[in-house]
Amino acid sequence: MARNAPAIDAYGDGGFRLDGARHDGSVLILRDEPRAWSVARLDQLTPAALQPVLDAGAAEVEFVLLGVGARNAMPPREVRERLRAAGIGLEFMDTPAAARLYNLLTSEGRRVAAALIAV
Repeated sequence: MARNAPAIDAYGDGGFRLDGARHDGSVLILRDEPRAWSVARLDQLTPAALQPVLDAGAAEVEFVLLGVGARNAMPPREVRERLRAAGIGLEFMDTPAAARLYNLLTSEGRRVAAALIAV
């Protein structure tokens, strides 16, 4: 399947530049489509915030690449358990590292969702 994932050109100042277009705030990229994401801090992350990913399921998403903000931290247990129960993997790291890894993985054609908290 051909991929048309947006490239993350830059991040910082409270948002991202995806394929040259500025997106203020956090972003969720699913099925190669970026959308505004309401999670501004890791303590706001709930399974409901990742419902679009859960709805897509493991057939469409190998794993979620979670950018947790400026510094790496453990996502809430409830989130980790819901993704595991759905058969969707989770990789989490600081948002700058997640943005770089997203670009690499999508260039390889991987089926990854990115949930990136703005820094």
